Amino acid sequence: MSRLKRITVVGASLAGLRAVQTLRREGFDGEITLVGAETHLPYNRPPLSKSVLRGDDDVALPGAEELGDQWLRGRRAVRLDVRERTVGLDDGTEIGHDGLVIATGARPRRLDGAHRLRTIDDALALRARLDSGHEHVLVIGGGFIGGEVASTARQLGRKVTLVDAAPYPMRAGLGEDAARWLAAHHERNGVELVTNARVTAVSGGRVHLADGRSIAADLVVGGMGVTPNTEWLDGSGLTTDDGVLCLPTLFARGAGDIVAAGDVARWPHGLFGGETVRVEHWSNANEQGAIAARNLLAGPENATPFLDVPNHATHVHGARIQTAGLPHLADAASIVTGSPEDDRFAVAFTRDGVLVGAVAVNSPKDVVRLKRAITARETL
Repeated sequence: MSRLKRITVVGASLAGLRAVQTLRREGFDGEITLVGAETHLPYNRPPLSKSVLRGDDDVALPGAEELGDQWLRGRRAVRLDVRERTVGLDDGTEIGHDGLVIATGARPRRLDGAHRLRTIDDALALRARLDSGHEHVLVIGGGFIGGEVASTARQLGRKVTLVDAAPYPMRAGLGEDAARWLAAHHERNGVELVTNARVTAVSGGRVHLADGRSIAADLVVGGMGVTPNTEWLDGSGLTTDDGVLCLPTLFARGAGDIVAAGDVARWPHGLFGGETVRVEHWSNANEQGAIAARNLLAGPENATPFLDVPNHATHVHGARIQTAGLPHLADAASIVTGSPEDDRFAVAFTRDGVLVGAVAVNSPKDVVRLKRAITARETL
């Protein structure tokens, strides 16, 4: 630990906050500089598409108010010099370090005319639009964010249309059975689904589709996925490809003093045959921020691989949907408990017979059991 005197953490969301907290808990008494593009205290993002849109502003992360280190709010990193060990900010400031945590997260894919939802300011602006009387909400993309916004808008009494490029929303992440159930669940709760459809433009109060159709809407919300914030690393020497490419220990490739965590990190996961993955869920950022900080203090030679099984949960129209592992890696899937007709079931995903993923609908005990089996690399 004595080799590190100054650590810079770039990104003041969940992963960055956990990194700072862990550095102090592990006994690091040197200088920590936290760089955050937003001016708010670090906050929880999952409520933004749910309770915040319904009027609840409680998004506090425990411990965020206790940040006592040098914290640069409203400042954005624009470049990294690996050799000189400096981070350049958008106001011209250069910050030196001998240890760096990259936790710059990701940003929504943009479409002109569509409201995006990533920050608390985005959520408050969308809430104001919903409160102003817009009756027909069209959501582009049926992933976690899109599905939650659709669900919340229906709770608020709005007419909702959900447009998705796949035959069923979230087919890639949930598999055929759960995605088919989710489509029916949306429709039973009053959502109009438009599937196998790609949006090309939003203009004049209409959403235009690639097949020539157009749909009128008062308010359009985009949920088309995210792009990792790595542009500021261009020319730095770090390897980026859909995120910062890391070793299994979260050290950036070729850099013994730089780690990455959260939505921006992409690493070979040892439980899944070294498959290179990038995970955008809350639990991943929470755990990676801590592990990345510990490994930075320990050094590359004493670092431990990050082997946590990814997991995520969401509520859509009152149903709890949970995932564990990486279902998209599977070559086979089967329902192991319950049935879609009863709105309670679990699906196990295997690759070469070994469990790699699980999806559960209103069945939390099953997803816990299957997650343990994934960790143990059990066969079905």
